Amino acid sequence: MPRKPRLQSPDVLYHITTRGVEKRDIFVSRKSYIIFLEMLEQTVLRYGWICHSYCLMKNHLHLAVETPGANISAGMQFLKSEYASWFNAENGREGTLYERRFRDRVATDEAAILQVSRYIVLNPVRADFRHHPEEWPWSSYNATIGHVRRPRFLAIEPTLDLLGGGSVGAARFAEFVEEELAASRRDRSRRAMSGSDPDMANVNMAA
Repeated sequence: MPRKPRLQSPDVLYHITTRGVEKRDIFVSRKSYIIFLEMLEQTVLRYGWICHSYCLMKNHLHLAVETPGANISAGMQFLKSEYASWFNAENGREGTLYERRFRDRVATDEAAILQVSRYIVLNPVRADFRHHPEEWPWSSYNATIGHVRRPRFLAIEPTLDLLGGGSVGAARFAEFVEEELAASRRDRSRRAMSGSDPDMANVNMAA
């Protein structure tokens, strides 16, 4: 069955994900994270992308980008190919690094764009790598809220401008993330309580 043509649009925010083949790690050292970010910068500059946010995990990654040149496929092909070539040479391996074509979803309204940026930076917490997104150095969170210097390829203004801009926007984005963290912790607490008490679990199920 032929693949569905991928949307190529200058007017949307793409949430991009790609994962290692067989869920294997594609980042295995501090150097590998740094090299990928350097290649991401090359891609952003070469293809004229606007990168809103990113998070590099261990076996996958997330990007939120706009493509004024409607060139998401060309840019991702370049980025994935460049990194795979480096990774294979660096680690003495051959063959496919990624499991499939990259996945993408699009966001077109302000609320969805903010949700994507929050979802991306919270990945290390959801994966239980860290308790707070501030603790994970391989995402855009700390740069977005002004805690570290912004990488040249990262455009934080589109996100902050939706929340008042500048330091006000940064503070509000941090609050926006904290709200989701608190909700997630409450949900985990409720699940833990219901799981530890069979009677309570039955009440919840009946409700």
